[in-house]
Amino acid sequence: MLTHVDDRFESADAEAEHRTASLHREFGGPLRRHVRGLTGNDLRWTEDVVREAIGKAGRDPARRHWEPGLLWAWLVTEARRLVRDGCRRDGVHAQETAADGADRALSAIVVSAALRDLSEEHREVIEQTYLRGRTISEAAEILGIPPGTVKSRLYYGIKALRALLADKGVAG
Repeated sequence: MLTHVDDRFESADAEAEHRTASLHREFGGPLRRHVRGLTGNDLRWTEDVVREAIGKAGRDPARRHWEPGLLWAWLVTEARRLVRDGCRRDGVHAQETAADGADRALSAIVVSAALRDLSEEHREVIEQTYLRGRTISEAAEILGIPPGTVKSRLYYGIKALRALLADKGVAG
């Protein structure tokens, strides 16, 4: 009777191993190059981070059907988290590469373009709260609208911004 249960676990393990190997072939090289910059060219640490991030993605059935762009974004985020956690544990700082700066600049350009496509009402509350760091109350006072209206516009503005970014192929 346990044999049937054991077979299912073995099948799931084999599927996860196959998925992990496939992800390694597809994303291993680019992820390794990215992580190497974060680890200060520490090859052993880089390999550990890449193996852990790809292994986690391969073991999680929820990520099985993700689009490659979304999966890549998740892998990069997970790798950065692993490096950051390693830095905290070891008391060192992660290296910032020129690619990180370029990624942030490109992201800023894409988000800026998407903000221009929002309604003026949504754009104003997002600019006041997220970009200028103001509280809901401060934004309400500056815009001359009730705080509840700021909250509502912010909710729907962020929802619209996410949809615009998704249309542009940006994961988020």
